[in-house]
Amino acid sequence: MKQYTTGQLRNVGLFSHGGAGKTSLLEAMLFTSRAITRLGRVDEGNTVSDYDPDEVKRHISVQISVAPVEWQDTKINLIDSPGYAEFVGEVKAAMRVADAALLLVDASAGVEVGTEQAWKFADERNLPRFVMVNKMDRENADFHLAYRSIQTVLGKKCVAVQLPIGAQQAFRGVVDLLHMKAYLYQPGNTAGNFTEGSIPDDLASEAQNLREALIERIAETDDDLTMKYLEGEELTQEELTAALKKGVQSGEVVPVLCGSGLMNIGISQLLDILVAFAPSPLDVGKVTATNPANGQQIELEPTEASPLTALVFKTIRDQFGKQTYLRVFTGALRSDSQVLNSTRNVEERIGQVYVVRGKEQIPVQQLPAGDIGMVVKLAQTQTGDTLCSVGNPLVLPGIAFPEPVFSAAISPRTKADLDKMSTALNYIIEEDPTIRIGKDPVSGQTVVSAMGESHVQIAADRMKRKFGVDVNIGLPVVPYRETITARVDRAHYRHKKQTGGHGQFADVVLELEPLPDGEFEFGERIVGGVVPKNFIPAVEKGIREALQEGVLAGYPVVNVKAVLYDGGFHPVDSSEMAFKIASAQAFKEGMQMGKPVLLEPIMSMHITVPDSYTGDVISDLNGRRGRVLGMNPMGNGFTTIEAQAPLAEVQRYVSDLRSITQGRGTFSMEFDHYEQVPAHIAEKVIEEARKQREAANA
Repeated sequence: MKQYTTGQLRNVGLFSHGGAGKTSLLEAMLFTSRAITRLGRVDEGNTVSDYDPDEVKRHISVQISVAPVEWQDTKINLIDSPGYAEFVGEVKAAMRVADAALLLVDASAGVEVGTEQAWKFADERNLPRFVMVNKMDRENADFHLAYRSIQTVLGKKCVAVQLPIGAQQAFRGVVDLLHMKAYLYQPGNTAGNFTEGSIPDDLASEAQNLREALIERIAETDDDLTMKYLEGEELTQEELTAALKKGVQSGEVVPVLCGSGLMNIGISQLLDILVAFAPSPLDVGKVTATNPANGQQIELEPTEASPLTALVFKTIRDQFGKQTYLRVFTGALRSDSQVLNSTRNVEERIGQVYVVRGKEQIPVQQLPAGDIGMVVKLAQTQTGDTLCSVGNPLVLPGIAFPEPVFSAAISPRTKADLDKMSTALNYIIEEDPTIRIGKDPVSGQTVVSAMGESHVQIAADRMKRKFGVDVNIGLPVVPYRETITARVDRAHYRHKKQTGGHGQFADVVLELEPLPDGEFEFGERIVGGVVPKNFIPAVEKGIREALQEGVLAGYPVVNVKAVLYDGGFHPVDSSEMAFKIASAQAFKEGMQMGKPVLLEPIMSMHITVPDSYTGDVISDLNGRRGRVLGMNPMGNGFTTIEAQAPLAEVQRYVSDLRSITQGRGTFSMEFDHYEQVPAHIAEKVIEEARKQREAANA
């Protein structure tokens, strides 16, 4: 591959709802540019970008893939991203290193939730956008229906620059509305060959109307053109092209195209438009970095003459090592060089630098400013880190990954899996920063938090395939707690044991009372030395140990105050151990008398949904024993519902909310407080705990 300058680069991310055809479109772009010699198919598992075994198995994209396309002396770095909600972290990473977004819309479905979400992410980053109505060859394909959906959901700044010739099986080309030309393809032939001709008569009137709408939209982006247009003067082709480029790059105009990735129709025209109108890194302008020593922000030109800054946006780890994908924002990253990881303040050795096309690695001498590539075997660098010149530390803004919304408990299937599980988990979270690993301090379970159930399952599949670790997956144990609801004036236990030598003796009398505003409190009112001062710490320690296992279902005890106010001792046989045992038993006796109850964790939830779904979501919350605390209209057709619900009822809420809202709802939740479990549910929890204890002791 030849060396390209910064001005010859385009970094374009492909985004859409799952199934809209991003991978097939990328395959067609590679084929049309002669980067590959045959068209792969997703259902056959032989495409360039879906090379991961999980992608081949499921026929969906689950991670970012990069593929450069060379076209008209320009290199377009295409970044294929997943379309399913579980892999939104990959979408965020792709957005961070793209300079423009190409959003795909299924011609038979219109704008779907994944495309809508990607549009919002692109809005957050002010990325120039293009929209392509893909799959025009499919049954029920309807460009006009899809176009209305685009303008309704995504906005009127989306304007057609192409018109399809035919549809479904009769789809055979596109009309270029900017130049008023038709490009006709051979039916049933995926070679991508086309002929240029005049617009078919049956489309001439519609093409003219759409061209007028396009010209009007372009003219609105420039005051001089607006005046010229209103005065009835004809805008020249040069004026239209220049203003369209300016409008696209400012975000005022979003060109809408059409085609078929599977049939390779309209792909050459798509590549022409990306080269002509997508911004190069030079067009994007200065890059802002921060000096970590003093926090000062510095603006750098995106040229090779500037100091090096490169952002890591993807890490792939397997048993053979680590691959680090990065974008160079300024300067140049050269093979056989030394760089500083300014995020972690460690130096790293750069060996060979590669550009990648799917899993193919192409060695190059350097990556100039604006280019995307990969290096291997970096020791400490992770996703989101900045690499820069040694002696000139600079940190780029990182990647805003979303917080996990689903948790699962995993456990090794065998002793051999246990020995390797910790290392494998560390590698998995290194690959995917949206996955978090924790350990429940009470149950001891290893808990994986991610973006959904499929996300966790794919992580488990990778652990088995890459690192030979097999795990079981289930929902985490709900961290119930136990407490008392009534005051206990006298909880007494005398520990007396004779063993032949020194015996064991301790007498403890406790007073217990509910403590709603605290976990646990210990006090003493000993008078006359009935319990010597040196044994009182042992009494507290014994009670604290007893707190770990309640009397109902063995869950930890909270919200109790215990006061030692009487007891007895033996001058020879009393010991700290004896008082620990006596106090623990006295506490358990007191728990039995204090009308013990089970407590469950209540989560505070913030649920954002389209206004039309608020009734369904509230009804569902009511069925989960939830409480709606308030509703806040967002002013953009969405409402945020503030609610509380028991954790036991919302462990799978991410899947249920997506189902209720067709994927348009999002939520976050955090622990708020504990509440008493209703009696009929508490009975089931206690009975289940009893069965588990019996099974463990069997």
